[in-house]
Amino acid sequence: MTEQAAVGLGSNLGDRERQLRAAVSNLEELGQVMRVSSLYETTPVGGPEQGTYLNAVVVLETDLDPWLLLHGLHEIEAVAGRVREVRWGPRTLDLDLLVYDQITVRTAELTVPHPRAHERAFVLVPLTEVWPDAPLGPGTASELAGAAGGQGVAVVARKWVTGGPRSG
Repeated sequence: MTEQAAVGLGSNLGDRERQLRAAVSNLEELGQVMRVSSLYETTPVGGPEQGTYLNAVVVLETDLDPWLLLHGLHEIEAVAGRVREVRWGPRTLDLDLLVYDQITVRTAELTVPHPRAHERAFVLVPLTEVWPDAPLGPGTASELAGAAGGQGVAVVARKWVTGGPRSG
């Protein structure tokens, strides 16, 4: 059975845009990339002092269950040199499973919808662009985006991935 999933992408170390483009390409190994949001430059939230992020959201159709999808995301991060040393610290690549269709998961390993997605403009703004009705617990992405505001979130590029699907 094919499910729709939203994956948040972020990077604030190295060649950020190149790493995010490679991640979109690598996501094709986990399913079919249906939509890619615009690329946004965002202010870091939480964690130590660090540089700005580039963020985007990809909507993927996948046959993988949420746990296999999560493991695939971690493998893509590892290939990009992701090191998990400091919580909310700088990273070459961050891939978060934001939403997995209408399914709710709450385990030690995985929480879906993502437990903080509904509070973060850097997630809500690009998610609303590609899946406005994405269910995030307290509401849909578009309902929650207004409350979070767009503070610290600025469009860098609307069409930043060559070939394949685009936003909306």
